[in-house]
Formats: sequence, C-alpha cells, structure tokens
Amino acid sequence: MAFARKRRVLPGFGLSLGFTLAYLSLIVLIPLSAVFIMAAGMGWDAYLAAATAPRVVASYKLSFGASLLAAAINVVFGLILAWGLVRYTFPGKKLVDALVDLPFALPTAVAGIALTAIYAQNGWIGQWLAPFDIRIAFTPIGIVIALVFIGLPFVVRTVQPVLEDLDAEFEEAAASLGAGRLQTFVRVVFPALIPALLTGFALAFARAVGEYGSVIFIAGNMPFVSEITPLMIITKLEQYDYAGATAIASVMLILSFVLLLIINGLQAWSSRRGGREA
Repeated sequence: MAFARKRRVLPGFGLSLGFTLAYLSLIVLIPLSAVFIMAAGMGWDAYLAAATAPRVVASYKLSFGASLLAAAINVVFGLILAWGLVRYTFPGKKLVDALVDLPFALPTAVAGIALTAIYAQNGWIGQWLAPFDIRIAFTPIGIVIALVFIGLPFVVRTVQPVLEDLDAEFEEAAASLGAGRLQTFVRVVFPALIPALLTGFALAFARAVGEYGSVIFIAGNMPFVSEITPLMIITKLEQYDYAGATAIASVMLILSFVLLLIINGLQAWSSRRGGREA
C-alpha cells in the first residue's frame, strides 16, 4: 500500500524554518548583536568604566528592583482580579474587563503624566498623604506604582484563560472530600495556575524593566535616588556617547536574559511537575 502523504496547509519544514530564522534575525538577533558589537569596540577597560560607574549601578538596582517588585505585586493582584472576572458576575463586569487593557492602549507618556498629577503632593491622592509626610511622586515608590500600572494586564490576561478552562469538578470533588475553601485553592487550584502566573510575572517584568515613558515623569530623575537605567541610556545618547549607551544597554540585556531564563526554567519545571502529579 502506497504511503499517503498528509496534506499540509502551510509550506514544508525547510521553508517555514528558513522564513522563521530570517525574520527573527532581522527583527531581533541582528539589532541585539549590534549592541554587543558596538560595546565590544570600546575595549574592556572602557566598557567596565561605562557599565559599572556608581551612578549607573544605582540605576541598575532601581530598575531591576522596582521591576521585580512591581511584577510580584501584579502576580498577587492580577490573580485576584482575574479570579473576580472569571468566577463572579457583577454590574459593570464588562467595563472592568475592558479597563484591564487600558494600559495597552494608553500612550505611556499620558499614563506617566496622569499618575504624576494624581500622586503629586497637590494631586487627588497625594494631597491626603502629604500631611503624613508620605511622598509618592518623584520617589522610587512612584516608579513602582507606574510599573504596576503598565504590567497588570499581562498577568490578568495570562491567568484569565487558565481559570476559565479550569474544571470546577475538581473543586467540587475536593469539597466533597472535606477540604475547606483555602485548602481547595492551595492544593487544587493554585498548582494549576503556577505556570500561568510565572508567565505573567515574566511578561510584566520584561515590560517593566525597559519602561521609559510612564516612569520618566513620576520618577523625579534624581541621581542615586530615582534615576532609571533607560534614562541613563537616553542621557548617554544625548551626549553622543553611543559606546557608553550600548555598554549600559548590553548589561541590561544580559541581566534581563538571565532573569527571564531562570523564570522560564521555573515555569518548565512546574509544568513537568504538574504533569507528573496529574
């Protein structure tokens, strides 16, 4: 009997792989390689001097620390928001669901100006915190709030479909066996959400670590206090120090890649563990 070759809609593996690699190279690999090539032309001593200057190191700590903190906050509140949108029906649910995507559509500069106006000492919220000597705008706290704002949709939209596909029969079975609500969530629901939560965390972190528009207005841009790394890169470019800018950018790329690699490794590990337990 002759072997019947299965008809495929898309072209063969060779053509598809070639197009994929070519497109990926043009859009991602070549631009990123140019950063490292330009940075390598500085020489090792000049590279270290530009990438490890005290002011630059302080910006690394703020950018990555605030991004990690904002992503962690988004995991908690993004899960709560996704849970409410999936499991409950309430007036205005569709409006709330649409507002989740607002940071995607809103220009980042507009978001930064709006947050600054709200949290400044004479703003709608800032004026109530000023008597207690609590400052949010022009401080690292304001940076975290801005990063939470732009990163929340990534967690909600990643967790939401998983919750929708989660079979309620497992929860009912756990309840019939005597498990309480908290125990059911911890032992039944939460393990199924871990891969999605890690994915949402990685996306929110990646979005936050390179954010510029929404942060630049509320940060205050004080050296060693509220100066983010993307601003340092822009400052170097304005000074025509392209080598210094690429040196800082290469460090950000390396650190971001390492952190995302760790997060993806944890995600793969949790997926394999969940598959074995199932």
